[in-house]
Amino acid sequence: MHPLMKDAFALRPRLVAWRRDFHQHPELGFQEHRSARIIAQHLRALGYQVQTGVAETGVVAVAEGSGPGPTVLLRFDMDALPIQEETGAAYASQNPGVMHACGHDGHMAIGLGVAQLLAARRDTWPGRVKFMFQPAEEGLGGAARMIEAGVLENPRPDYALGLHLWNGWPVGWVGYTPGPAMAGASMFRVVLQGRGGHGAIPHTTRDPVLAAGHVITALHTIVSRNVPAQEAGVLSVGAVHAGHAPNVIPETATLEGTLRAFQAETLRLLEQRVRTVAQSVSQAFEVQADVSFHDQVPPLINDPEVCARAQQAGARVWPEMNVLTDHRTMGSEDMALVLARVPGCYFFVGSANPDRGLNAPHHHPRFDFDDEDVLPRATALMTAAALEVLGGSP
Repeated sequence: MHPLMKDAFALRPRLVAWRRDFHQHPELGFQEHRSARIIAQHLRALGYQVQTGVAETGVVAVAEGSGPGPTVLLRFDMDALPIQEETGAAYASQNPGVMHACGHDGHMAIGLGVAQLLAARRDTWPGRVKFMFQPAEEGLGGAARMIEAGVLENPRPDYALGLHLWNGWPVGWVGYTPGPAMAGASMFRVVLQGRGGHGAIPHTTRDPVLAAGHVITALHTIVSRNVPAQEAGVLSVGAVHAGHAPNVIPETATLEGTLRAFQAETLRLLEQRVRTVAQSVSQAFEVQADVSFHDQVPPLINDPEVCARAQQAGARVWPEMNVLTDHRTMGSEDMALVLARVPGCYFFVGSANPDRGLNAPHHHPRFDFDDEDVLPRATALMTAAALEVLGGSP
């Protein structure tokens, strides 16, 4: 076993304890006060220069190496989801209606482990490391807020690294994908304004519910008829709200949905067509459509050179891992905002164990992963990637 992997496995009891403690005490975006306090205390004890309260609950920590060299940013997200846990695990959430259903509890534990392994090797690597423990990844704009607060300055990183535990694969699989790895996303809202009235005399109304049905049907032609066949795009309407009584035609109806694409140009095309189609179809029903977009995140694009170096470092510390270099997902990730400004690599680490029933998908009330097996491996992989881009020796 490679010395770095051996050291990571020596940390396994602490990694698992950290993860399960975070799991028992999940916190929603911009509310991660307890998690941030634990993280900051550990980083300070290791000798890092720590800044707290960045974008409300974010934590930034910096450590200098043995001499001049590059700066690498290591990002880990902290927030949980508004989901009632159904795992039945001994370490299940103690916060009703909130759970770590995406693996961010594991990411925080990995980040603490990486900080410890790098601190123990400080005389072997040049440059500096900058940790970014980020709040509110789950659609609340945490990365944008931390960037606005200056996380990419003083010192400015030369490279950026991040990872995601991935229950789509079992432990043993790792994905390093150069170029587009995760889709850009844009959430849309269409508010249809009509004229309400009694359901018995619909001719006196301008029915936004009827218009909504036709708008939904028309929106779902956009990908098949406007996006080039060789490109990828997704449009999904996920929420429809209208009315309160079966015999009343309401004044308004609201549609909400998501757009996904691997190319920024495709995402812009989807937005343009949503606006045009929604307004044109609504006009035919004498209903006004107000179209807006929010929570926009660009495609996550890995730098090919940094990605290759991270993969090579990973292969040295874990030769047995199964590597994928073409895994792409229509899921989105606001780490894309960092990678749009700093060359880097965001990779996936398989975390499922089907034999133990630990393979529920992300954002599911029974989501859980094999923390005992994956946490030390992921910690070693991230540490190795960091040492590689710093110019140290994994």
